[in-house]
Amino acid sequence: MPAPAGGLVSKVSSIRRIKEQKRILISEHSRSDNFKGLCQVLTTIGALALLWWLAVLGLRISGWLTVAIVPLISLFTLRVFALMHECGHGSLLRTPGLNRGFGFVLGVVAGMPQYVWSQNHSYHHAHNGNWDAYRGPYTTLSVDEYAALSRLQQRLYRVKCSIACAPIAGFIYLIFNPRYTWMKGSLGLLRHVTTAKLAQPRQSVRAHAASYVPRYWKSWKEYRHMSFNNIVLLSVWVAMCWLMGTALFFSIYLISLSLAGAAGIVLFTVQHNFRHSHASDAPRWDYDVGAIQGTSFLVLPPWLNWFTANIGYHHVHHLSSRIPNYRLIRCHDQYRDLFTDVTRVDLLQVSSALKCILWDTRAQQIISVAEYRQQLLQAGCA
Repeated sequence: MPAPAGGLVSKVSSIRRIKEQKRILISEHSRSDNFKGLCQVLTTIGALALLWWLAVLGLRISGWLTVAIVPLISLFTLRVFALMHECGHGSLLRTPGLNRGFGFVLGVVAGMPQYVWSQNHSYHHAHNGNWDAYRGPYTTLSVDEYAALSRLQQRLYRVKCSIACAPIAGFIYLIFNPRYTWMKGSLGLLRHVTTAKLAQPRQSVRAHAASYVPRYWKSWKEYRHMSFNNIVLLSVWVAMCWLMGTALFFSIYLISLSLAGAAGIVLFTVQHNFRHSHASDAPRWDYDVGAIQGTSFLVLPPWLNWFTANIGYHHVHHLSSRIPNYRLIRCHDQYRDLFTDVTRVDLLQVSSALKCILWDTRAQQIISVAEYRQQLLQAGCA
């Protein structure tokens, strides 16, 4: 089988060259620029505010004008989330303080507690390609786990991962879950402290709180950020309802954020779930192999690259999250000879990539349900 062997040698050679040149690549392109970063943040938030104003104003002319503006609000919200994501990596702006401050603001606009999200996202980067450690937003099942499900459960799993359910996932991801986990966790903390104080009144409230074992945050710093984000966001909700009316505000808000969340989840998924994406177990995992063979180059039109802050150049981003979005394209173009083994996925291939929802632990790759069924047929024939 000389062709596969040659391909394997080529991939090994590519990874070796990347390891040799990665330090230079990162040093050349990881410089953050405050002017560029601030321009991106301010123009995005300014445009989003203008679109909200036009959506309200449009009702005086025609409700259809407001309907037409909602997708634009979703796209700018998607860009807000992409810039928030970059603040979490500390790469959008030059100083940690600026990234924290603007990251918090962008997190409120996107509906996501930025610090908590960035901590979880950093775990993804540290284990990208290691599917023992991280399975993506849909918790991709292995072929054996899928086989153990009933037919109804298999069908529900396929529906959950489909593009049709992406807006529901977006609603849960950006609107419901961040509020629900904070409120449920806060009520659990209050109940714990109250019960403990009644049982041991001499002990301080702080001591009782310190003994609480939280489910939804890993540190008190995370809880503070969750609380600040939700308090500010809920205050904004009240103000917007007062200014616009509750029905109008939530009609636009829920639809636009759900669509933005859907787009973000789909983008993230196809950047790691695609046909025969490298999916290693822990003993065989390699960071750079995960970045190159387990991450796609999502080929998007320029206007969509802008709305997604160039996150389609995901292979470069996973080589180093220190490279700002405004340097990703130049980095890719300069070192394109290193990225010949990166799988390219264009918009027409997104739908088929979303069908790759199973981890073949034996072949160490991601496959579709159709491929899995074909394996079963071949095994049956054998």
